[in-house]
Amino acid sequence: MEFFPQHKIYDFMKLSRFFIATTLSLAFVSIILFFTHGLTYGIDFSGGTIVQLKYEQKAPVDKIREDLAKDKMFSGALVTEFGSPEEIQIRFASTSGDVSQDVGDKVRTLLTETGKFDVRKVDIVGPKVGGELRQKGIMAAVLSMLGIMVYVAFRFEWTFAVASIITLLHDVAITVGALILFNVEMSLDVLAAILTLIGYSINDTIIIYDRIREELKSTKDLDLMHVINTSVSKTLSRTILTVMTVFFVVFTLYIFGGEIIHGFSFTMLLGLIIGSYSSIFISAPFLKVLGFSVEAYKNRIAIREKNKVEKNKMRSQYEKGTV
Repeated sequence: MEFFPQHKIYDFMKLSRFFIATTLSLAFVSIILFFTHGLTYGIDFSGGTIVQLKYEQKAPVDKIREDLAKDKMFSGALVTEFGSPEEIQIRFASTSGDVSQDVGDKVRTLLTETGKFDVRKVDIVGPKVGGELRQKGIMAAVLSMLGIMVYVAFRFEWTFAVASIITLLHDVAITVGALILFNVEMSLDVLAAILTLIGYSINDTIIIYDRIREELKSTKDLDLMHVINTSVSKTLSRTILTVMTVFFVVFTLYIFGGEIIHGFSFTMLLGLIIGSYSSIFISAPFLKVLGFSVEAYKNRIAIREKNKVEKNKMRSQYEKGTV
């Protein structure tokens, strides 16, 4: 299926300067937000306890807060609705020091007078474990980007590798900035979404880079901007189909998936949009910014082919005994 005919060339690079200036500004603002406000870490990374309750009727949130305040263990506890008025989530920073103590039982005892409810879930993460998870999460993201950079440099050119890493950093920066702006907790689910988006974004970028490389080999045109426009136009239908397929699935999860996967689906939705336009308007134009030359590339390919022919000729002569 093709939404856009491959023979028609769209001038995407005409808007590249505007998109580069705009999105890099957004990335810069995101960095400022990160250092001034910082991320809101869930218990996966900060440590603490989450208790999820399901009432038979509407949960009396004020009464729950009042009763929990009677115990020092729940000092500063955050009580919020979780998806519906009958379901609530209790979050507090401290963790039970005695492993034999059941936090769920203690909550049942304290909230006896608030109505009938079931304890749906109790999650406890120590601060040391949370710190280790945060450190390993950052390391996973950094190592994945380094691995991608090595792969792209090996398969294409160093300029392609640098441009792809700039694109990934741009995507992650804006996504993290949006998480801070909308106060989305950084949890293991959100981290998984970010790592998924890194893979999705580089896959879309690689498709365009591969088309640019094929176009460079087949055309005599030395204008890099025209080569990029041609390559992006020919892959546009594929890009739109891939993005819309994933977008509708993730959008369905965001609408009907509930609070449990809200952070994951929100991050995926945002990242899909950012990763899609960055592959077109950021990664490709940055080849020009980094000084990629079509003429120099063609000369390197010609020299490489010449050396390959000479090597095969020498091998043939050696096998025939003439050398």
